[in-house]
Amino acid sequence: MANQNNSSDQSGAPTKKNNLYPIFLKLDELNALVVGGGNVGLEKVNALLFSSPEANVTVVAPEIKTELKEVIKHHAAYSLIERKFEDQDLEGKDIAILATDDKELHKHIKQLARRNGVLCNVADTPELCDFYLSSVVKKGNLKIAISTNGKSPTIAKRLKETFNQALPDEIDQVLDNMHSIRNKLNGNFAEKVKKLNRISKVLVESEQVAREKRIQKIATYSILSFALMLIGHFIFSYVPFQQIVDDSVAWYKTLDDNFHWMMLAGFLAQLVDGALGMGYGVTSATVLLSTGISPVAISGSIHTAETFAAGVSGYSHYKFGNVNKKLFKALVIPGVIGAVVGALLLVLLGDKYGNHLRPVIAVYTLFLGIKFILNAFRQTKVVQKFKHYSLLATVGGFFDSFGGGGWGPIVTSTLINNGRSHKYVIGSVSLTEFFITLASAFTFFTMLGVSHWQVIFALMIGGTIAAPIAAKLAGKIPKKTSYLLLGILVVFWSVRILIKVF
Repeated sequence: MANQNNSSDQSGAPTKKNNLYPIFLKLDELNALVVGGGNVGLEKVNALLFSSPEANVTVVAPEIKTELKEVIKHHAAYSLIERKFEDQDLEGKDIAILATDDKELHKHIKQLARRNGVLCNVADTPELCDFYLSSVVKKGNLKIAISTNGKSPTIAKRLKETFNQALPDEIDQVLDNMHSIRNKLNGNFAEKVKKLNRISKVLVESEQVAREKRIQKIATYSILSFALMLIGHFIFSYVPFQQIVDDSVAWYKTLDDNFHWMMLAGFLAQLVDGALGMGYGVTSATVLLSTGISPVAISGSIHTAETFAAGVSGYSHYKFGNVNKKLFKALVIPGVIGAVVGALLLVLLGDKYGNHLRPVIAVYTLFLGIKFILNAFRQTKVVQKFKHYSLLATVGGFFDSFGGGGWGPIVTSTLINNGRSHKYVIGSVSLTEFFITLASAFTFFTMLGVSHWQVIFALMIGGTIAAPIAAKLAGKIPKKTSYLLLGILVVFWSVRILIKVF
């Protein structure tokens, strides 16, 4: 009658099952001996180091590889004895790993170990082994030992690789959380264990959901790529490629000769505005005026194009963590209201009153610019309590629409001069500026329409390219340099307005 631990193969012959009992040894509290200092010995020592770097291990061999010496010298609990094995080397040892080419020596040590109660692992000789060294999967505090009863190390290795890829790196956090919960268990232990199992199930399911979302994301991108390939195929099948090229060249020739300079104006304007929080209008106008474009076209185009550039800039600042959400909420609604009112009054009342207000704005910002330059050479200011965010945003939005610009110089200058962090002021004001310019541009578009599309398009392209670069630069420029640049920019902007008026 066959033993219960045995089974039969297809021919009916009994086959022995894997009767190994898996245990985990505290090698830092036991003493281990490795006999052999060659490649196999190095492999065994590396396996011990991987699982138990603080184990008490002694290596004995007539010759020990340099690589093995280099590995061991970094571990104080490991020691080397460079000589032939002697019987007394087994004294005080709990396990022995034999890794030499001398089979007779292995048999001798095995007999000696059995008399001394020492367990042995003999390389490539399963019949002499008391235990096997398993393939170990290690993720933080989680360890999984894999053994094929010495039959197929290759399969054990493949399983190890599979587990390493399948288990999430965050498994240690799960174990720590479970350990904390276990330590707090009291009362009915069985009920607590059930609760613990439910929590564990939820955590596993959460990881599965996250993995499924990643798979769905990959599938979505794959489908989109395939769809774009199909669309491209149909387009190029029904519209000859050469015709597309010819039409593109013909359209390009219809563009203004100064289109590249317009793009440069948009790029430089957004680079300055996104990095310093102001200056889009004055920078773009300065470059565009040099191309011979009329001031009327410049003014209308800048307001429309700035909406798109401000959107990219605001998103970039938000992505790079430059936005203070409380400050943004305090500014956005009053700023939009001020911008709409300013645009309506400008359209209804014309430039008559706007020309009188521009010098007032210029004097105020000139004062702020000088204060900026002085602050660049002072010690860091303590943040002052500022309460009038709504009034400041309303005034800034109003003058930005009614006076032709001023959101950045008024709002950014005031907040930074009151001690607020220039990085978060610039980021928050830039994000708010998108909604300000959107409200202003929508009002102008509704009442006046849009013209000079080439100027707008060129400014949009240049500004969109510069926006992420400017957002990356925000907060990276040294504070002193930033203050100086802001001060010079505001003074230049203010003086330019005053010279135009007088």
